[in-house]
Amino acid sequence: MELSKLVESITQEVLKELGGESLTRITNNNLSTEVLPNGIDINNLAAVCDHTVLKPDTTKKTVETFCKEALEWGFASVCVNPIHIPYVASILKGSNVKACTVIGFPLGATTPFVKAAEVRDAVANGAQEVDMVINIGALKDGDYDLVTRDIKGVVDAAGGRALTKVIIETCLLTDLEKIKACLLAKNAGADFVKTSTGMSTGGATVEDIALMRKTVGPDMGVKASTGVNNREIALNLIRAGATRLGTSKGIIIQTGVGGDSSTASY
Repeated sequence: MELSKLVESITQEVLKELGGESLTRITNNNLSTEVLPNGIDINNLAAVCDHTVLKPDTTKKTVETFCKEALEWGFASVCVNPIHIPYVASILKGSNVKACTVIGFPLGATTPFVKAAEVRDAVANGAQEVDMVINIGALKDGDYDLVTRDIKGVVDAAGGRALTKVIIETCLLTDLEKIKACLLAKNAGADFVKTSTGMSTGGATVEDIALMRKTVGPDMGVKASTGVNNREIALNLIRAGATRLGTSKGIIIQTGVGGDSSTASY
């Protein structure tokens, strides 16, 4: 079966399985429990946080601060723009905190060749995780072959030396497009699907995480990013199926002290 027909077929199966049940109901059925899914320790949420600093005016001093915080609190990774990866890798060397960077960021509109070249350069500079942005326009055009080549080029360039996360920019997609993007990422061999760049019109929602988890199944990683500003939001996203959080608020999430609750839907 050709790829486009396969994607359409599986999309319909996911929707059929969801049936008339609302996504909110799916995600809220375990909110009272303190046992989190996917083996996540409620007392160590720092371990699933990518400590993220991607603003264009980020200085070397800020990067150093984020790295020191990550080492102190035990975050999963420090996520920075590619230019900072050599410095981050040097600080984190020998620790359990990974050096993470972004590829094709934030628009996803570069070619598969360029994205793959970015990955090879990043890995050579010490990146252990790469978060790539899909070609959003191609997905909306139904050009699933191009989207697949885009993702697979990154996966192949990482070559098992770096974990791969695929940013689908959920705020720009319909639910059907979200399902298709997740299926293409899974089919291309990526390790994670991820909601957002933080540079568009919205961020992670409980409903989107539930849909993404339902689509990719229990084994693939799902990363919620943008608007994960406090412990309550983080827990709701984890309960919905997120296994990684992209945030600059990891200390607040770990301690439960402070944080903005006004963006709880993000």
